[in-house]
Amino acid sequence: MILISGLAGAGKSTVLHALEDAGFFCTDNLPLELLRDWSNSMLSRKQPAAVCLDSRSGFTARAIRAAIEDIPNHEQWQLLFVEAGDEVLRRRFSTVKRRHPFPAGSDLMESIRLERESLEPIRNMADLVLDSSHLTPYELAEKVDLFCLKPGEKKNRMICMVVSFSYKQGLPANADIVFDMRFLPNPHYQPELAPQTGRDPDVISFLESYEDVKEAELHIQRWLAFAWPLVRKERKQYFTIAMGCSGGRHRSVYMAEQIACWLNQQGWSEPTVQHRELGISHQSTVKKPQVLSQP
Repeated sequence: MILISGLAGAGKSTVLHALEDAGFFCTDNLPLELLRDWSNSMLSRKQPAAVCLDSRSGFTARAIRAAIEDIPNHEQWQLLFVEAGDEVLRRRFSTVKRRHPFPAGSDLMESIRLERESLEPIRNMADLVLDSSHLTPYELAEKVDLFCLKPGEKKNRMICMVVSFSYKQGLPANADIVFDMRFLPNPHYQPELAPQTGRDPDVISFLESYEDVKEAELHIQRWLAFAWPLVRKERKQYFTIAMGCSGGRHRSVYMAEQIACWLNQQGWSEPTVQHRELGISHQSTVKKPQVLSQP
């Protein structure tokens, strides 16, 4: 269980979203009198959970602290406190044009000062204090990931889809990156291969007989190896890779299968492979498609 508190505008919503992405059941701005019942409910679910309590609830730090100590097994809870510098908070509130939730201040800077003073006892209880002054939302979320992960536990993998398509039918609307395979040798012009697809052994053998095909696959792998950690750093939860060729039956299908398998081998994702023009969708495996010997 994680309890989140902190200053208005410091990034508590970003922290909650990061925990939600990590599989936590998250509740924001819970009325303090419901905290004990909420805690019991989460314990009965046996699901990781996080709740945000702050000055919006209209209670003092002393009341929040007493409510925390009243929770059964409260010593197993972790308290995360989010803060930022006064000038940073002033700039953020000025940008979004919202009123500061702390009621006692006569102006913005006084409200920030009074809230900071009122929450100081909660800050002193925190297992981790995160200062978001110089962090982007993505960097703040990354720090939350490190805080909530257990030793040896891995972060959630990005959900990936690899799509093959025909340029004649248009680009996939949800593609994040598109690779054009039309420069590769085209099996369509081999009469015996034209009715087959990039999943069939004869077409696979044909394409893999060309060094250009192998080199193209290697270049795509290198690009993904470079880009993947950067995409993850941006907190993307879904990533769609599209492979296109003229008809969407041979070259794009072949390369989509190879790249999906390679991603699986790296342990980065278990992609869903979708061959749009063939009407086929399946989960990729670690094992590469086998080229069967011909009789």
